[in-house]
Amino acid sequence: MRTDRIAQRTDGMPLLRRALLVLLAAGALALFAPRAALAADDTYGEDEIVNAVAEFFGITAEAAGELVEKLFSENGRPNGYIKGEEASGAIGVGLRYGKGTLFMKSGATKTVYWQGPSAGWDFGGNASKCFTLVYNLQRVDDIYQRFPGVEGSAYFIGGIGVNYQRANDITLAPMRAGVGFRLGANVGYLAYSRQRNWFPF
Repeated sequence: MRTDRIAQRTDGMPLLRRALLVLLAAGALALFAPRAALAADDTYGEDEIVNAVAEFFGITAEAAGELVEKLFSENGRPNGYIKGEEASGAIGVGLRYGKGTLFMKSGATKTVYWQGPSAGWDFGGNASKCFTLVYNLQRVDDIYQRFPGVEGSAYFIGGIGVNYQRANDITLAPMRAGVGFRLGANVGYLAYSRQRNWFPF
């Protein structure tokens, strides 16, 4: 009789474990499914960005679509963007200053200033409109930090250049258009701040 009871307990253990695993899996799905849906709601779609870029730079949707398609293919969907203006110039060593507004898909907005040095084979100068896609910004205030980047671009009248800046799993993709000519590949950073800092170092 005792042997039969032990056998029944042993046979029942796998069933009990399977039942527990099923319950845990169901709980995990219930927990994470709403977060996945919320994450999708908190990001911009490609059409939204194409329309915003086209309107901001005054270009056609087709022209904006080529830029945005490349950025989406490399980085996915952004959860924010910055619209602003900047001025920069360099002969060997340069400076860049800008001001804009950060728009989050969640509805939050912040005024943002940026400044930083650049060094390299850089000649000329430009005054630019700047539209920056923002990826993986979990907290709005996390934009206020230093973002290193590698930039090599050619600026013509009416031309647009793109580069990447990354820090702490956050990626920024500034798109610039402006007057003047700028040709080079420079290495530097941009520090984003709550107020204007004239000293960029």
